[in-house]
Amino acid sequence: MNKVKFDLEVYTFQIDIVGHLSNIVYIEWMEIGRLKLLDAIGFPVTELTNKDIFPVLVNTNITYKQPIFYGDKVRAEVWISKLNAASAIMEFRFIKNNGTLAATGYQKGLFITGSTGKPYRIPREDRVFYEKYLLEVNY
Repeated sequence: MNKVKFDLEVYTFQIDIVGHLSNIVYIEWMEIGRLKLLDAIGFPVTELTNKDIFPVLVNTNITYKQPIFYGDKVRAEVWISKLNAASAIMEFRFIKNNGTLAATGYQKGLFITGSTGKPYRIPREDRVFYEKYLLEVNY
């Protein structure tokens, strides 16, 4: 199982009135992670959309464990925890500074065919690429 790992910066405009990272930024970071995951799998979002295939979200969940502040260094990890015929659950971890787990989360995404709006099933021959980033768990 592989994880996509990447570093993130905390900017002053991302800090909320309480003085820590705004909740919406985690969702933005998850978007970055999903795009990086699709790139790593070998199906960048531009390639998918050119084929009339669109990844859409149906669920987002975040658990905040420790606040992130301006100046913190953040490492993100993303992988697939469940792969269905037309959908997947992606897991996220946000780790600050020297290994402190700041937040965890998951998103359920669904592939749809743009012209019909119906689910797009991942072809069997393409599943092997997704499976490289799969660590399956039961929900």
